[in-house]
Amino acid sequence: MDCIFCEIAQKKSPAEILFENEKFLAFLDINPINYGHTLVITKEHFDNFLTVPEKELSDITRLTQYLAGAVKRSLKADGFNIISNNGASAGQTVYHFHYHIIPRFENDFLMKPRTKEYDDNEIRNFAEQIKSFISKYEGLING
Repeated sequence: MDCIFCEIAQKKSPAEILFENEKFLAFLDINPINYGHTLVITKEHFDNFLTVPEKELSDITRLTQYLAGAVKRSLKADGFNIISNNGASAGQTVYHFHYHIIPRFENDFLMKPRTKEYDDNEIRNFAEQIKSFISKYEGLING
């Protein structure tokens, strides 16, 4: 398997590392949306958000929260985005789970997401479709 993030985690490829422990690594994105754009990865390979075990997901999310604060304060950013792209249609290009921490600044002119409007009963139909699926698997959530 050729995975650039695995190579970075194994020190086989260079990266500007900001944080490292036995399970996780944070480094600067080489194609930043804004300077300071940071990637937080699991050292163990998981393809995407849905494949990360619960404990690792909880731990990396807590770490990302801490690192986002450090990025924001150190760069005097006005805000930040936390993003996880999952699947090609969502913009995932490296199939190794990671969070993006993107510092944001007033008037940085980055695009804001476009929104859609639901027609008539569409919102109810989408809600029912999702709730129906959730109800089939509620036991996984509750217990």
